Amino acid sequence: MEKGARRVDGFHFLPPGLAAWLRTFIPKEEFSGPIPWTPLVKPLEKATLALVTSAGISLKSDRPFDMEREKREATWGDPTYRALPRETTEKDIQVHHLHINLKPILQDINVILPLTRMAEFEKEGIIGRLAPTAYSFYGYQWKGTEFLNMAIEPMSRTMKEEGVDAVFLTPA
Repeated sequence: MEKGARRVDGFHFLPPGLAAWLRTFIPKEEFSGPIPWTPLVKPLEKATLALVTSAGISLKSDRPFDMEREKREATWGDPTYRALPRETTEKDIQVHHLHINLKPILQDINVILPLTRMAEFEKEGIIGRLAPTAYSFYGYQWKGTEFLNMAIEPMSRTMKEEGVDAVFLTPA
């Protein structure tokens, strides 16, 4: 790590005992394998982008993410997702997540899901098009099979229908 660089503590909002236990699952050595990468097949200014966040955002009219079960079962995270129209603002949302500070998101959704910024990029021709739907899920997924079936699979189907070429993921 560079001198003077700051490190983000992803365990900051966890109870200390749970944070210590979760740290035991993180390998100590640096990752050295190949990183999967799929190059964009068209220029960014012609591509359709979808936004996805793990911040647990939902519309006020939607069912909130289930944090109560996680409070009872420390390794469980709600495996569902929420679809958000591209016009969504902080006035339209609620945020449910036990592991992040919600206040900045509730003040300005663009700090985690840059819908307004991407719409500006679309107008400026930096990106081809912002997809009509953005997505949010609860970013605490311990075991992925249920999550893949309940969230990733249906999100990817809709993205395909909307002609999405690339996804911009903002992890919370």
